[in-house]
Amino acid sequence: MTTDPAARIRAALDRLAGDMPALGLAVSGGGDSVAMMHVAAEWAQGRRLMVATVDHGLREDSAAEAEAVARAARDLGLSHAVLLWRRDTPVGNLMAQARDARLRLLSGWARRNDLPAVAIGHTADDLAETLVMRLGRGSGVDGLSAMTDWRDAFDMRWLRPLLGCGRAELRSWLGARGIGWIDDPSNDNADYDRVRARQAIAALGLDVGGLARSARHIAEARDALASYAALVADGAQVDRGSLTLPAAALREAPPEIRRRILVAAVRWVTGADYPPRRAAMMHALGAMLAQGRVTLDGAMLSPTGGGLRITREAQAALRTGPTRAPVWDRRWQVDGLAPDQHVAALGTAPLGQLPWRDSGLLRDEAAASPGIWRGADLVGAPLLRPVAGIRLAPLRGAADFRSLVKAH
Repeated sequence: MTTDPAARIRAALDRLAGDMPALGLAVSGGGDSVAMMHVAAEWAQGRRLMVATVDHGLREDSAAEAEAVARAARDLGLSHAVLLWRRDTPVGNLMAQARDARLRLLSGWARRNDLPAVAIGHTADDLAETLVMRLGRGSGVDGLSAMTDWRDAFDMRWLRPLLGCGRAELRSWLGARGIGWIDDPSNDNADYDRVRARQAIAALGLDVGGLARSARHIAEARDALASYAALVADGAQVDRGSLTLPAAALREAPPEIRRRILVAAVRWVTGADYPPRRAAMMHALGAMLAQGRVTLDGAMLSPTGGGLRITREAQAALRTGPTRAPVWDRRWQVDGLAPDQHVAALGTAPLGQLPWRDSGLLRDEAAASPGIWRGADLVGAPLLRPVAGIRLAPLRGAADFRSLVKAH
């Protein structure tokens, strides 16, 4: 491995984004993302690069820091945008809310600017800190695995070209070139889990590189489990936005493989960005074996003959509410709505006047399907009976399910 961190970053960018005509950069102003911005600017060679900074408004100096990043980006000839977050509620996990808000804001910015991916500044130190944090939480193989160098979430591809570099060497690289960065005071606030993990690593004299390698070794084990799970799930059948898994293969599979397949199935049906929590999934597995049908994270798991059918939970679909947008419930593409029509969950009340039994769908599955409405009047249910002018298509297919099985 080269001793030059910039060379490693350029090689990672070649591998991850070499065929992309454009790329977004998420730059907070810290040393990691500032180094990424400077190396990417040299690497771009005609590619369109754009920079964005999310101002969470959580500190008094955040606006000034975002403006400092804007000046640095302009000095490199790069356009820059500040994305403002206003917290919806003062309750809940602040750091988790800020993280998700950051990704959603960046994803929206990237899509508006036709950027196929956004690079973020996670380093080998982040790998080590995450491993220590998750060991303390009793995480399984997936949680302990290294961050992947790319992933898809929030309707965007996220790239991590700095995972082969340490935080200290990036700051040394910046310092040698007279490039400044911003030190976030929250990085020393022991109220945060990540800061405590960082301090524990330093106090114990643990080698960040060694911890990062351990995380990568665990990731190799995760990938092997995912490949086995994909083989077991090979008989899955995709049907109108639902999945039927082979019951016999599931029963014979080890519990961890069974869990992986069901996590992927739930995410495939619901479109969720994150998998169900492990405890919730294990509880649902136990309940399913004991009593049959169970619900989990907006999905319903129903034994049906020789299979296990994973469908959308009707109540969860009803909570989605009405829309005139072409995508409904993160599951269906609905085109052809008239100006006075909207799409919302069908619900159970209209089923008595519709041929849902002839459709081969479960009752709750039919109730969770899209209905075309004009005010409070049902125009039709295109999954059960064609509706003039309406074109309905599921957003995900069999290839997407296979990808999800391999992804987590």
